[in-house]
Amino acid sequence: MIKVVVLGAGNLGYHLTQKMLNSTTIKLIQVYNRNIHKIEYLKDKVEITNNLNHLKQADIYILCVSDNAIQEISSHLNSPTKLVLHTSGATSIDNLKSNSEKGVIYFPQTFSIDKNVNFNNIPICIEASADKSLTLLKKFASEFSNNIYLINSEQRKVVHLAAVFVNNFVNHLYYNAEQICNEKNVPFEILHPIILETVQKIDKISPFKAQTGPAKRQDTKTINTHKAMLTSTQLDIYTLLTKSIQETYVKKL
Repeated sequence: MIKVVVLGAGNLGYHLTQKMLNSTTIKLIQVYNRNIHKIEYLKDKVEITNNLNHLKQADIYILCVSDNAIQEISSHLNSPTKLVLHTSGATSIDNLKSNSEKGVIYFPQTFSIDKNVNFNNIPICIEASADKSLTLLKKFASEFSNNIYLINSEQRKVVHLAAVFVNNFVNHLYYNAEQICNEKNVPFEILHPIILETVQKIDKISPFKAQTGPAKRQDTKTINTHKAMLTSTQLDIYTLLTKSIQETYVKKL
């Protein structure tokens, strides 16, 4: 059984903790968080601490912390035979400053504490500093998903950047669309089917071929009508994306 300590109690840390508490092959032995009150709900299930000097001996220490905290926290984890992992998409494995074995386990998925996650459907990107560590990391990752990719730090940055485009930026566009609807008392749920269709479509055809709308067809009358309806910030977004779409299809069609 793999013994694990989780450091951090954000969205990812929460879901990893819940998954491991129900595992028969992973033993979650401790959870660390700087703010102990945030993890007090776990105290009847697993040992908790807010002191890095009180960490228990484990096979894997997994850092679910902000990118800015990886170096500082990892510097406290100095057990040469143990594996220290961070979970960042944008941070190199070299940012781990412990003298332990090093690795990365990155889940390119969006996590929210109030929504359950099915790890079986999530790809996992892994990297390790040594073959022995990679073997352990593969075993650990396979308890979450069979969809595992060996990805180095530079490749992982590309995955993370692309994920920001398809997730964070797209969700912000959903927010703007919701604001536009709310302003005129239009139910945002009217757009749910088109959102789902857009996502499902790119599972079958490329995003390039899936593009539709006034920008692609150079419908300046509709574009100008839309622009007149927008706030200053929304207009900036609309104009930038319209220009990008038009330039893409003028060049390639």
